[in-house]
Amino acid sequence: MTNKDYKAVADTIPKQPGVYRFISAEGTVIYVGKAKSLKNRLSSYFGEKKHQYFKTRTMVRHAHHFEFTIVETEQDALLLENTLIKQIQPKYNVNLKDDKSYTFICIKNERFPRVFLTRQVIRDGSTYFGPYTSKAKVAEILEIVRKIFPLRTCSLLLNPKPIEEQKYKVCLEFHIKNCLGPCESHETEESYNERIDQVRNILKGHFRDVIQHLKQQMEVHATNMEFEKAQQIKDKLTLFEDYQSKSMVVSQLDRDLDVFSIATDETNAYVNYLKIVQGAIINSYTQELQKNLNDNEAELLAYTIDRLREKFNSITEEIVVPYQVELVEQGITQTIPQRGEKRELLHLSLKNVKYFLLQKQKEKLKHIAKQTPAERILKTLQHDLRMNAVPMHLECFDNSNIQGTNPVASCVVFRNAKPAKRDYRHFHVKTVEGPDDFASMREIVERRYKRMLEESQTLPDLVIIDGGKGQLSAAMEAIDRLGIRDRMTVVGIAKKLEEIYFPGDSIPLYIDKKSESLKLIQQARNEAHRFAITFHRNTRSKGLIKTELTSVKGIGQKSAEKLLKHFGSVKKIKAASEDDIAKVVGKSLAAKFMAAVK
Repeated sequence: MTNKDYKAVADTIPKQPGVYRFISAEGTVIYVGKAKSLKNRLSSYFGEKKHQYFKTRTMVRHAHHFEFTIVETEQDALLLENTLIKQIQPKYNVNLKDDKSYTFICIKNERFPRVFLTRQVIRDGSTYFGPYTSKAKVAEILEIVRKIFPLRTCSLLLNPKPIEEQKYKVCLEFHIKNCLGPCESHETEESYNERIDQVRNILKGHFRDVIQHLKQQMEVHATNMEFEKAQQIKDKLTLFEDYQSKSMVVSQLDRDLDVFSIATDETNAYVNYLKIVQGAIINSYTQELQKNLNDNEAELLAYTIDRLREKFNSITEEIVVPYQVELVEQGITQTIPQRGEKRELLHLSLKNVKYFLLQKQKEKLKHIAKQTPAERILKTLQHDLRMNAVPMHLECFDNSNIQGTNPVASCVVFRNAKPAKRDYRHFHVKTVEGPDDFASMREIVERRYKRMLEESQTLPDLVIIDGGKGQLSAAMEAIDRLGIRDRMTVVGIAKKLEEIYFPGDSIPLYIDKKSESLKLIQQARNEAHRFAITFHRNTRSKGLIKTELTSVKGIGQKSAEKLLKHFGSVKKIKAASEDDIAKVVGKSLAAKFMAAVK
């Protein structure tokens, strides 16, 4: 990537915590990193590079683009980064390519349960709390827990029989009051488990009873003037509250999950997918879809879920979704969570998909801002008429006659949303007798495009017919005879309500009256009408003039045309001398004309 590539997307990067991935031109993830602020961190890779290591500059040079996933906290970013690095093993990541894992606090599934730090999660019914981003913080938490609730730390198998047979002896921990000696039956299993329940409450964040207990202890120490001990308990409680950190990036869910959420705008839909394996997010992906006219969110979500599960080889039997959908795949449990960890995961997925949508909207607005007015208008016209291509070349037809006399037609051409007057064409209707607008439209459209095909000219992207369903149907008959229906978009515009008709569709399209695309269609329609009326008026005038001249005995059609061409008008012909007229049509006709005029 270059600085120019980065600047093109810089405005779309959030200042929230998250994980970013640099991706090569081949689509391979070459680096995974975390950030407290994605925008600040990614900007550091571009601009001034003197302070960067050679390896960093090389990585950026080999990257084609980057992607990112938003999370709630900096700790979550660290955990997700760790997960992705272990899963993907990117080329330029080295610091986390080891066997270290997250730190958990385990309450072992056994008699007189032990509470200890571990990096390995074993699915044996034990309870695990975490993950925690710092081993030192976990040690502090455990120290607080053990000082509040004395628990055993030995690995003895405390079954009833060996205890009854007195095979165990208390150790030093008992004598220094860190353990109450369950190995010699100095305490019951019930009382021990009561303390374990309180430990669970602490690790879950349910502190109320424990806090009350600590406050009572502090009051006792304060009453006894033991202020230092009271302060120590207070500091440890504060430390515990600060560092106890539960993450939804790596959760304690005991099964694999797929999490899906969706966001839509007017033309597109975006589906976010979080793949959860053994409680850890190992993949985050957002799929973009183009909406059709009748698509709704539920259908789009169902369609995408089936394909994303196939794409990422997911075999999990449970998915988390915002609402129930109809899936092709059978036997899948759909969970719509209202609270808890699954709800948090759905919220995280929704947060990412909404930001992806926002990013796309910003990119679209930025692109529109860079467009010329013509590009913007044509893009709008393409969208309004549901065209596959931008209508850079459009043509509009109109015909004109007065009670069937002097029937003519016009074709105006617009290129890049502007009139191309050199390409305008007018037509004398040759095969139609009487006032038949449909037949006239059929004739001129066929003549226009038959000639373009014969001369191997490029056909227009859009053809506009001035008129309603009748004129449009007549034009389509000609177009179908030429076999070019699929090579252009054809619409008709009715004048009264500015209704847009498509071939074979009786229901019109109404474009916003303020839309630039409708204004362009109206401009083309008005220009075609003006050009046709002007041509009809000129044709009619010439016909009247020629009739006035040819009424003179001896003056025929050709002689009249010669005189008009030479003098310009009947008035000037009448004002000319006989010698001047004789120079054009000869002395004999000149004499007859002068005699008739007199």
